[in-house]
Amino acid sequence: MAKRFSLREFQQNVLNRIQVQTSGGVTSKAAALGVQIGGQNWLIEMSDVSEVLPMPALTHVPLTKPWFLGVANVRGKLYGIADISAFNGMGDTLRGQSNRVLLLADKYAFNAGLLVPRVIGLRDSANWTKTRVAGEMRLSDDKGQIWRTLDIPALLQSDDFLQIGR
Repeated sequence: MAKRFSLREFQQNVLNRIQVQTSGGVTSKAAALGVQIGGQNWLIEMSDVSEVLPMPALTHVPLTKPWFLGVANVRGKLYGIADISAFNGMGDTLRGQSNRVLLLADKYAFNAGLLVPRVIGLRDSANWTKTRVAGEMRLSDDKGQIWRTLDIPALLQSDDFLQIGR
């Protein structure tokens, strides 16, 4: 019988090997996933995401808000898929090959996925410059690019996000 493996363990193993190679043998944890939302750079804590996948087939749900795209069956589990760009008032995400859906971590017990236009990759923001703008934390990387943070726990407590009906 074939040995079973955990996708999460495999991904973490690959991540660790990449970090060792790029840091000259010194390991450091990349704590955030960089994505583009509404043409801006955003960071999402890795612990808030269980999986990143291409856009799955969706079943439309009538009488829902325009940012709620529908329901997707991912390996037998149903997930509500939201266009996070449209939800934040940044316009609809144009559909393309680079689109990805971020499935939220099981720890939230909330079967939701967020459509993002593009995943940029893993980022270690530990040494980035932090500033607070209008109550929101913004980070500036080594190249001067501005990054915003997406607070998944706050999103899941937001009445606007939880009420998908029109």
